[in-house]
Amino acid sequence: MKKAYKFIIPILCCFLIGFIAGQIQESSILNWYPYLNKPSLTPPNMVFPIAWAILYLCMGISLGLILNSSHYGRKSLIRLFILQLIFNFTWSIFFFYMQNPLLGFINIILLEFLIIVYSVKSYGINKISSILFIPYILWVTYATYLNLYILICN
Repeated sequence: MKKAYKFIIPILCCFLIGFIAGQIQESSILNWYPYLNKPSLTPPNMVFPIAWAILYLCMGISLGLILNSSHYGRKSLIRLFILQLIFNFTWSIFFFYMQNPLLGFINIILLEFLIIVYSVKSYGINKISSILFIPYILWVTYATYLNLYILICN
């Protein structure tokens, strides 16, 4: 049961961060975001919560695999995971709550770097943990493109 908690708690933490971010950005999603010039590759709004639910699940499982490892490098990887999760959360504050695509773009570039570093470093501890971050890397790369387009065209 102790091993299960090392998966359940990270998954719940990821979803909690996502829920709080969703609450913070809700007003801007309704009153600001629809009026921005967005690229033609922008998905419908309903895609975002589905994608993030899958990503938060993968992220939580990834951290659970690291927590269940006895590898000597896991503590620094746990700190890196927490740091990237903070940057994940603050992007919503900068981009949506503050309605500042420039700060959002700076934040998301740093986030992208952190998640790539996490994925690379976790590969040596648990390959599945690393692989679970690939969809997250791809999604944030796509989000970076959307953020940059909005920054340039608004």
